[in-house]
Amino acid sequence: MQLKQRIRTSAQLATILLAAYALKSFYSAAGVNELRWILAPTTFLVELITGKQFFFESQAGYMSGDHTFLIAASCSGVNFLIISFLVLALGKIWREWPKDIAWRSIPLAAVGAYVSTIAANTTRIVVALNSQNIKTSWIGHDELHRVQGIVIYFGFLLALFIASERSAAHDRGTWNSGSLIGRRSAYLLAIYYAVTLGIPLVRGSYRESAFWEHSIVVVLIPLVLMLPFVIYYAITSNRQTGLASVGLP
Repeated sequence: MQLKQRIRTSAQLATILLAAYALKSFYSAAGVNELRWILAPTTFLVELITGKQFFFESQAGYMSGDHTFLIAASCSGVNFLIISFLVLALGKIWREWPKDIAWRSIPLAAVGAYVSTIAANTTRIVVALNSQNIKTSWIGHDELHRVQGIVIYFGFLLALFIASERSAAHDRGTWNSGSLIGRRSAYLLAIYYAVTLGIPLVRGSYRESAFWEHSIVVVLIPLVLMLPFVIYYAITSNRQTGLASVGLP
């Protein structure tokens, strides 16, 4: 039975990783016309929230009616989609190990990741639209746009991770958000960094100085966002250790 479980789990892991790789390969060569399956619903929600109208221009993207903003292929959030899918799918296997998980968990993870990506994309674009005219002396517009994107995407990823873990822990009555994020921060960050930095490194981006400038921001912002959870975990762990040492429950 154990051998059968291992084979099944190995097949599921291979399926998840191959799906993520296939989507990444597709995205690396896709233009805006091939990404309408994710850009169109994003644009619809942006129009609904902001009241602005956007018109699709082939090979360019969705252009605002006043021609001041373009929702291009880079706004599709496919990297976030891949990371979200991996967090949900691999997280399910990790939580249930060594038990089997149902194969339907994989497409369900894909659906959850897609919905989360649309929400994150919409939020990022709405924020970008509202900060178009912000000018500061200490940060450029492009850098501000980059920071906004990382904060919003990783914030949504963190919320998605917490929601999935909370749902799984609900029946066990073991939910503790600070403790959980503190203990599993390495797992979450490993997936995030592997997709956002690891894959570009393998493809040779290390030769470009712009990549290293970008990587510093990509590394630091998630650490800052997760810091409160890690601190809380450290405090509660020390408290529990202290109580145990004096024989208190």
